[in-house]
Amino acid sequence: MLSLLLVVIYLAFISLGLPDSLLGAAWPTLYRALNVPVSWSGMVFLIIAAGTVVSSLLSDRMTRWLGAGRVTLFSVATTAVALFGFSFSHSFIELCIWAIPYGLGAGSVDAALNNYVALHYASRHMSWLHCMWGVGASLGPYIMSAALTNGLSWNVGYRRVGMIQTALVAVLIVSLPLWKKVQNGINEATSEAAGRPLSLKEIFALPGAKHGMLCFFCYCALEQTTGLWTSSYLALVKGMDAAVAARYASLFFLGITAGRAISGFISMKLNDEQMVRLGQGLVFAGILLMLLPMGDQASLVALIIIGLGCAPIYPCLIHATPAHFGAENSQAVIGVQMACAYIGTSLMPPLFGVLSKWIGIASLPLVLGVDLLVMIASHRALSRGTKR
Repeated sequence: MLSLLLVVIYLAFISLGLPDSLLGAAWPTLYRALNVPVSWSGMVFLIIAAGTVVSSLLSDRMTRWLGAGRVTLFSVATTAVALFGFSFSHSFIELCIWAIPYGLGAGSVDAALNNYVALHYASRHMSWLHCMWGVGASLGPYIMSAALTNGLSWNVGYRRVGMIQTALVAVLIVSLPLWKKVQNGINEATSEAAGRPLSLKEIFALPGAKHGMLCFFCYCALEQTTGLWTSSYLALVKGMDAAVAARYASLFFLGITAGRAISGFISMKLNDEQMVRLGQGLVFAGILLMLLPMGDQASLVALIIIGLGCAPIYPCLIHATPAHFGAENSQAVIGVQMACAYIGTSLMPPLFGVLSKWIGIASLPLVLGVDLLVMIASHRALSRGTKR
């Protein structure tokens, strides 16, 4: 039963990644079709991010009330409805309205599935689970591109992804008895329904909780800032052609996806803490290589190394949560960790854009280095503060 359910969870994470990259892929066509400024994509993104933060914070109560299976089903269904809403939108206001359920659907399923896998599966499955998210995030732009290159509108791209999400809803409905059977066979101490809902004050009062939240904030800030600004850094600082810089920037995300596939095998030999430190060491090496006055090939290698380093950090931090804070508290803690991750994702990349006006875009590796050092310090404090 656990193996069959794991297949369903993998499919759910592919579907979670599918919509995440759609807005960026569609926006160059979409903003012209709606006759709005190109910068307005940030407003839609912030609405989605706000909804995701809210639903992440509510995930503990939702999962205890409905169970992980139903939360996953309702969340994917909500996202599917939002995607169809996007596909039938013909104004910017409509996009903003549909962005609300879009974000609300994403946060709760992310937290619920991450906690479920952290409680019931080995660390390798967490790495592979997030690799599946990368597969979905890579497929989203491809589906949108296929629609646009065949002379269809951006609406069709959203509609096709909505149809895929709807098919997954059907799979999740059929699989609901599986969640119940698996849960009945699991000791109550490791059930996601164990314990009681915790308030934010109680969560932050847990030993090591503040350091754990800072870890998630820093990691997602580093990942998203690298992903957003690498292309500009390579073009403006390293003097690369813009098209070449864009291709090189994609190597970072390929490094993360491939790295998570590889990390699953390495985690059979190393524990979560060792995997996080290995990842942090690789990121540090990649940042140093970015700073060296070397040619294009060095930049290419640096991006791959940073991507490979990022790969194990996020999934292994999540998988270690029950060990750090107890199975009875893990859903509540993971919900807040997801919220901190989304805040880091939403806040830091645009903040670097503002800072770069004063300190220059050449400072990108230094900013990433400071972020990494804070993450390393907070992770070590987390490990010391939660040793059992």
